[in-house]
Amino acid sequence: MSVITGISRAVWLFVPLGIVFLATCPAAADIAQTAYQRCGTGPRVNCVVDGDTLWNNDVKIRIADIDTPEISQPHCAAEKALGERATVRLMDLVNAGSFDILAWKNRDKDRNGRKLRVLVRDGRSIGDILVSEGLARTWTGKREPWC
Repeated sequence: MSVITGISRAVWLFVPLGIVFLATCPAAADIAQTAYQRCGTGPRVNCVVDGDTLWNNDVKIRIADIDTPEISQPHCAAEKALGERATVRLMDLVNAGSFDILAWKNRDKDRNGRKLRVLVRDGRSIGDILVSEGLARTWTGKREPWC
């Protein structure tokens, strides 16, 4: 009987400490974050398609505030190369920590049925980061050539 009492005391002592640790440790909050991979031929749940498109929880999202070079049907080798760099960088950015997915102005979807959203971390658009690094352009309402 004293063994059970000893275990009970240990549980009551350490469980509150664990709760305090989880509530105050930033690294603990990041442990359960979704990991994004490059989209392949299998199911697309949480993956990156290209520099401005990703899947989040089975929802296809077009990052609404930017345009990046095409990788599936590029018009030149330079567009393909820059598009690949933008895709890899977007994957790095979405895997770097939690971010918010915000609605885009007055439109919910684009003409292809993708949800139009802006990704924001710490008050800054992830799209703006890609623009500042030369991997994307700010979306102006129409596509511009990359070649």
